[in-house]
Amino acid sequence: MHNLREEKVFKDPVHNYIHVQDELIWLLINTKEFQRLRRIRQLGTSYLTFHGAEHSRFSHSLGVYEITRRIISQFERNNYPDWPQGERLVALCAALLHDLGHGPFSHSIEQAFEMNHEDWTCRILLGDTEVGQVLKRMGEDFPEKVASVIRKDYANEIVVNLVTSPLDADRMDYLLRDAYFTGVNYGTIDMDRILRMLRPYQGRVVVKETGMHAVEDYLMSRYQMYWQIYFHPVTRSSEIILRQIFRRAKELYAEGYKFSFLPQPLPGLFNSDLTVEQYLLLDEALVQTAFMQWKNEEDALLSDLCTRFMDRKLYKYVELESFNLEKIKEIREEFRKLGLNPEYDLEIDFPTDLPYDVSRPDEELRGKQILLLDKQERLVEISEVSDIVRSISGIQRGKFYLYYPHNKMQAVWHRLPVELSQIFGQER
Repeated sequence: MHNLREEKVFKDPVHNYIHVQDELIWLLINTKEFQRLRRIRQLGTSYLTFHGAEHSRFSHSLGVYEITRRIISQFERNNYPDWPQGERLVALCAALLHDLGHGPFSHSIEQAFEMNHEDWTCRILLGDTEVGQVLKRMGEDFPEKVASVIRKDYANEIVVNLVTSPLDADRMDYLLRDAYFTGVNYGTIDMDRILRMLRPYQGRVVVKETGMHAVEDYLMSRYQMYWQIYFHPVTRSSEIILRQIFRRAKELYAEGYKFSFLPQPLPGLFNSDLTVEQYLLLDEALVQTAFMQWKNEEDALLSDLCTRFMDRKLYKYVELESFNLEKIKEIREEFRKLGLNPEYDLEIDFPTDLPYDVSRPDEELRGKQILLLDKQERLVEISEVSDIVRSISGIQRGKFYLYYPHNKMQAVWHRLPVELSQIFGQER
């Protein structure tokens, strides 16, 4: 397959322009499977907290492709001997298609139905799909090559590093893009500097040591974005309600409940037996249409949950000093005595993050560390020379929150034991 006769460009608020020079990439972008990503938000329910966060997996995927294209162009211009010739299109396709298998509301639906978007991405690439047919124009084995990059078991680790590593094109784009659309400054990194400092070396993508400070800034930006944006307690509240909707709908379906509205492919989703063709029908427009109809369902619990989600009547929350399992059991029992449903009216959340990992054996960390290349061409793991990186390495634990429906709590407030009234009196 050849270069396009004339380069195509997408105007982009993050990268200014996204350049498409290869016919293969252009054809992939125009497949129905890739176009579906326009109907999947990049940040799930975060639009209920940050009203600008309406950007899509489509725009993010184009951004990851563009960053990967720029990295490879830099490698080729400088004739780095460790950059493998002939891997350019594999890397670009993997970058473009890495999120192809995301479902509506992404990680929430994965948790509710125990799915993995990378598994679905590979099924779509290898299945009888428009994307699969386009990839096969490069050879019958080409879809498997791209899928193996997604699975992180491709023979050439440099190609995998470009798409999946602590300093990859995926992370760089979502930090910049999510910061732009949420209106915060935490994710503003010096990407140009980072890209100039990347080197293919000894089967890995490493960073020239003079780029260390730009990488420190990148890791701190990621740290701040997780705690200020991705783990925002209001967003967590909307995710909790979303998962509860899926859980309740699945319970009702298993009990033989007759829904007033149940479009395909939701029965297959509830049965965990979706085909690729059915899975590709899932998008956020369909799911939210179902939620709008379910607001009027006879099942009071499902109706209430859908009304909360669609009308943004989210759960309130209180912050706990610490987590005590026995205390939580006591609170659940008190909820039952008050006529509340602790399975749905009480949720405990304690987000954790791993900004950078240096805690496991070296063989487990290969591909998960950022390596600096010094003037003597020696490789040094970044936390060994950076106090900043060392300070944010390892698991970072957030605060403990209890989530509950405010109106139901108010209805039983006069009957609350003193201890519970003290806890829930700190509502936010």
